[in-house]
Amino acid sequence: MRTRTETRTRQIAHTVDGETELIDEEYAVHVPRPPLDWDSIGLAAVTVSTALIVLASVAWSTAGIGDLLDRAAPAAAAYSAAGVFDLLWINCMLLEWLARYDPERARTPQYAGHAALAIAMAAVCAHGVITDSVTVGIVAAVVSALAKAGWTLTLREYARPLDPRTQAWLVRRQARIGARLALSAQLRRLAAVEARTAIRTAPDAAPASPEEGAELPEGAPRLPLSGPMTMVDAVRTAVSCGITEPEKVVSYVRKVHDANAKEESILRTLRMARRPA
Repeated sequence: MRTRTETRTRQIAHTVDGETELIDEEYAVHVPRPPLDWDSIGLAAVTVSTALIVLASVAWSTAGIGDLLDRAAPAAAAYSAAGVFDLLWINCMLLEWLARYDPERARTPQYAGHAALAIAMAAVCAHGVITDSVTVGIVAAVVSALAKAGWTLTLREYARPLDPRTQAWLVRRQARIGARLALSAQLRRLAAVEARTAIRTAPDAAPASPEEGAELPEGAPRLPLSGPMTMVDAVRTAVSCGITEPEKVVSYVRKVHDANAKEESILRTLRMARRPA
């Protein structure tokens, strides 16, 4: 059996002068060498060769379509636009691959990829007609079709088909997770908007005083109904309006500052506000 040597690390106890510490020690292990996976090697070779074919197709189409567009536009713009023809159907194939487990979503990029490939082939043929080389134009157009066919077969080899029930389960799970991500993004956006908004709104209008029907001292200004306020500002506002009862001060602070504010903190702030300077 063929083996290979692997270097691993373990911790051992080492004592010096009566003190023990755990230190790392490297050691060699001989493990069986697995046989060569010729299937994976073959698939990798096909993938690399297909990628080279696609690159050659893009270069050939860009050269032909760029020469065609160069007759009506500067060379830089012409060849840049020529690269769009092949890149579009390549992107459509990648989108089709990403949606391979959702046939409804994969159908749109599949049709778009076929249309983009037909347009690119027509442009290459048009270049051949204009240059009086129809045969060359047809052969050049077939190169793009062969590149797309090879790439389609290669991606299909990587895909693992699912049974209908598992595919339906996966689609529903993806939809649920996608909805959760979308909702999280919108909630973060709304939280950011609320953080930038100075006016605090509530479903029910706050009463004019800390308690419904509570009467303020004569000549005292009405308490504000909206915040935001800090605890200190809320306590000072209540005191300046003539509210001296601790219960009413606590009720008012919880309305305009924080409904979960601790009573001890509010009363401590009230005592500090009453303390003469």
